[in-house]
Amino acid sequence: MSIFEEVFDRKQTRSVKWDMVQEVFQSNDVLPMWVADMDFKAPEEVNQALIERAKHGIYGYTAIDSDVSSAVVNWLHRRHDWSIDPSWLSYSPGVVNSLHMAVQAFTEPGDNILIQTPVYTPFYNLIKELDREIVKNPLVYENQYYTIDFHDLEKKLADGVKAFILCSPHNPVGRVWKKEELQKMAELCLQYDVMIFSDEIHADLVFPGQKHIPIATLSEEVADNTITCMAPSKTFNLAGLDASYVITSNEENRQKLDKAFHRQGFHNMLNTMGNTAMEAAYRHGDSWLDELVQVLEQHAHYVREMFEAHAPDLKVTHAEGTYLLWVDCSSLGLNKQELKKFMVEQARVGLNAGQDYGIEGDTFMRINIACPRATLEEGIKRIISAVQSM
Repeated sequence: MSIFEEVFDRKQTRSVKWDMVQEVFQSNDVLPMWVADMDFKAPEEVNQALIERAKHGIYGYTAIDSDVSSAVVNWLHRRHDWSIDPSWLSYSPGVVNSLHMAVQAFTEPGDNILIQTPVYTPFYNLIKELDREIVKNPLVYENQYYTIDFHDLEKKLADGVKAFILCSPHNPVGRVWKKEELQKMAELCLQYDVMIFSDEIHADLVFPGQKHIPIATLSEEVADNTITCMAPSKTFNLAGLDASYVITSNEENRQKLDKAFHRQGFHNMLNTMGNTAMEAAYRHGDSWLDELVQVLEQHAHYVREMFEAHAPDLKVTHAEGTYLLWVDCSSLGLNKQELKKFMVEQARVGLNAGQDYGIEGDTFMRINIACPRATLEEGIKRIISAVQSM
């Protein structure tokens, strides 16, 4: 049996996804398909590396040495055709932490920061928490597909935006931005002197026929204007190990960013196990990831086909990557509160409510399909049964 078919009991492991169901959904009778972690074991090489490290039994301060950095550098070159210098790397517990630091390093309270909505909820939160102003460039939704409104984007950038938080690939709509789209966004940011903070945490999770292009690879000028945040956490299901990194090719910008980290007590260190897991994943995880991507694409097709055949009022947005499906539920005729309640009480599934990603998501739900096929089928059948009973 493939590791991606095996069902593991994650309850009583302090899992946010499984052990906080009652707290999040006010019910224990739901199947959790929400928060973005996977119900798959990490690659065996990662688990073995962690076991061997644990056998040592001493967990003192742990350095990020050249072995770890070279694993990151080689991964980016191998998987994304991106040749970076190890000196460009800064390390942090997570991508959201890194975005917080970038906003503090390169913007001031009251500055305008642009996001493309509907988008990952922490983008809204960090902008507000740091007393910056949100500027929206809503994505254009048509025929279950999202594109960029470049006319609106240019208008907003020209009107005093200081920074742009790019989500690439995009969470929750699943777009893997094409080179032409990235080029146009980058050129507009250069034209209007807007820095790019690029969240590329889902970079490795793109479906066959698609290619993730780090925006900083477009040109040296674009790279100098970009702070890129990446991690192995989504790729290999390592979110609980708190290991991520930032790529900043411009030395002056990197010093500013590192200074912001230092002011918050982060000194370019990772916890012992995160350090170990990241190196092992990037050295040995290629074949595991290749199989995972195939599984995720098959799961996406399954959900789309099942809804088309048995619940046509649910329309799955065309996803090009990530393990998160964005489902248009507007034809059900429910408002955002009713829709959320329907999924919990009638369908008995725990999904992410679209309203959490901005007003543009009010009639959508986000489904996490990174689970064994048996779990996925159970969840989708619950949703279809509930829709058919309306």
